Amino acid sequence: MPSSFTLVAGAAMVALTLSACGSSDTDTDAAATTTTAPAAESITTTVSETTVAASECPTTAPADGVTPDWNLSGSTGSVAVTGATESSAPAVTVEAPFSVTETQVQTLQAGDGPVVSDTATVLVCYMGVNGRDGSVFDSTYEQGAPIDFPLGGVIPGFQKAIAGQTVGSTVGVAMTSADGYPEGQPGAGIQPGDSLVFAIKILDATA
Repeated sequence: MPSSFTLVAGAAMVALTLSACGSSDTDTDAAATTTTAPAAESITTTVSETTVAASECPTTAPADGVTPDWNLSGSTGSVAVTGATESSAPAVTVEAPFSVTETQVQTLQAGDGPVVSDTATVLVCYMGVNGRDGSVFDSTYEQGAPIDFPLGGVIPGFQKAIAGQTVGSTVGVAMTSADGYPEGQPGAGIQPGDSLVFAIKILDATA
């Protein structure tokens, strides 16, 4: 049976940093600034939480019956992604276990801003879902505030999803384990081999 996971307010956004080898043991300064719960790892090697209006990462669930912006059949399972709007968070419906053998990126709604370079620092709202079981393991929508980070400091699949897009776009990406966390991230419930799905809203980018 498919499981629907719609972003709503409640869970805390993760703000732990992640080193290149996947461990945050030496990132004591960043870890010390994390004041909210689960011990999941974030997608970035360097993350700074940005103070902005909560409306920039809306916490309201999308209306019932909204047609997904992207339906994707994987090598196993399938996923349906509904992008965020100005007033609602994204939604992801997973027929688990979902997996892909090649990372796939889909522009859900194109923005009209400048093109994002692969070395830009971006300001985004995002949610991450584990294809193996459909669980949400990381989300900025749960607190309502975006974060900013350099694209050179994120997992490859996240960079592939954002670089070349335009500011204002919403983007979906289904990534292989190799483009995510090939060795897993136990604190986030991610196992080696897990394919991941992200729904991303690009709010701004600077060179």
